[in-house]
Amino acid sequence: MASPCGACKFLRRKCSRDCVFAPYFSSEQGATRFAAIHKVFGASNASKLLLHVPQAYRCEAVVTIAYEAQARLRDPVYGCFGRILALQHQVSSLQLQLLQMKAQLAQCMLTPQSSRSQWQGNDGSSLFQPCSPPWGSFNFTDQDRNGLLPPQDVFSKESGKSRATTQAETEELLLQGLAFRTTGQL
Repeated sequence: MASPCGACKFLRRKCSRDCVFAPYFSSEQGATRFAAIHKVFGASNASKLLLHVPQAYRCEAVVTIAYEAQARLRDPVYGCFGRILALQHQVSSLQLQLLQMKAQLAQCMLTPQSSRSQWQGNDGSSLFQPCSPPWGSFNFTDQDRNGLLPPQDVFSKESGKSRATTQAETEELLLQGLAFRTTGQL
């Protein structure tokens, strides 16, 4: 070999033909990448890990080991788990925002037409319709993926008459759906 791989360069040793690190750590930038792996796992442990992984999956294993080492250096206590927790919290927060927006949309759909007249101009033309139903862009089934009923099903049948559910009932249904999804993910 003309120049040692990044791992051997970092370890200041001669790079052999059968070096397990050579395909994954270039001589230019591999040394800095390998430094984190060496600091967290050690060169011997990293080579043992790679030797136990089938050849076809070693590239992915190196990427994963490097990511875990970087995460452990940034957060010595939690490592990757800290990032996973942060992402799960972000997903939960976004799901709650989505739920709130769907509840707001459902509530908007339940408001009587007379309250919408305030959005009309002097000549009767519509200035803005905040509650116009966007059904053309959604394909609802009996229940969408988030466990929410489609807005047209917010109306329940009671003795042959359809009645709009109250805001409290709608919010309760939404909170039950959120609680069900949250416990189902644990």
